[in-house]
Amino acid sequence: MNLPLALLTLCQGLLLINNVTFIAINGLVGLSLAPQPWMATLPVAGYVAGAALAAPLVARHQRAFGRQRAFQLGVLVAMASTATCAWAAWRQDFWLLVLGTLVAGYYNANAGLYRFAAMELVGPEHKERAISWVLAGGILGAVVGPNLATATRGLFTVAFVGAYAALVLVALLALVTLAFIRFPPLPLPDAARPGRPLSELARQPVFIVAVASCALGYGVMNLLMAATPIAMAQCSHPFGAAAQVIQWHVLGMFVPSFFTGALIKRFGCLPVMGVGVLLNALCIAVALSGVEVAQFLAALVALGIGWNFLFIGGTTLFTQSYRPEEKTGAQAAMDGTVMATMTLTSLGSGALVTTSGWTWLNLGSIVPVVLIAVGLLWLAAQRRRAAVA
Repeated sequence: MNLPLALLTLCQGLLLINNVTFIAINGLVGLSLAPQPWMATLPVAGYVAGAALAAPLVARHQRAFGRQRAFQLGVLVAMASTATCAWAAWRQDFWLLVLGTLVAGYYNANAGLYRFAAMELVGPEHKERAISWVLAGGILGAVVGPNLATATRGLFTVAFVGAYAALVLVALLALVTLAFIRFPPLPLPDAARPGRPLSELARQPVFIVAVASCALGYGVMNLLMAATPIAMAQCSHPFGAAAQVIQWHVLGMFVPSFFTGALIKRFGCLPVMGVGVLLNALCIAVALSGVEVAQFLAALVALGIGWNFLFIGGTTLFTQSYRPEEKTGAQAAMDGTVMATMTLTSLGSGALVTTSGWTWLNLGSIVPVVLIAVGLLWLAAQRRRAAVA
């Protein structure tokens, strides 16, 4: 791994510290402040909704400012928004908290492009491993995020104010790290290479399946992960147990990144993504079997590994759908779709777990998992027919 890629991996880790800490505390702070229990995950939804709304703006900023300055702008937004969340928690202001997480979504959307930028720091023959290695930075989030939330939740008289404040410092470290990375210039459309319109790109089977797999895979993961701390609290499990489950879940999301790229290189995207579908099914089966801590833990680990295979596989597959000059628009379309799906699942997560319970939440997850499986089979059939022709 070269130095720029290592530094970008660190930035990914710092992003995941932010995200995992948000996951661990936003639902609980929301539950304590929300006017109605079903609104508890609105701060979680605000984070991903903000990312979905910001995706087109992020694409414009990437084209206008280049990778480095655009990424630095995202980190500055993270510092301002997490400070706002700390102030909202201190004032016990639910809607200010939702606003803070909504603005933080810009950082989420911006830093979501780290995995694509990673490919620009290496040769094309190493793109699968570059994506994997950068996403492996999420291990830092898995280790530090839950522990940061636990260690800082009581720093002030109001619970979790310290956790939000600590994220300002995490973002500051990311800002410093980005200053040492030099990204190659982005190839942009011009008269000689105008690029295809997004409507044309989106009609390709590979585009459809890659985006749908990443979006639905992320949606299922988010649906269950966001609800887990609330569901465990409803089952009278302590916060420490919930934080540990989230920690192991995030390790499941990112530890496989050390070998997922190699698996894709050897077996191809579709088989690896198929294993991701099976792991999602295993997660649902285990979750439906009971509500002990061990069952939450096993289900969330399987969910994390399944997400890894689907997301890295889907991202790698997606790179086959666009040309270099089309990348900013195509990448924004993909991440905007992913974040829009996450917004819906965040809203649905809070409503389902507080009204219908953990069982119905998992039963509802079966539908998107089946849709991903159908999409993979369809693309495989399309490719077999094309090979015969």
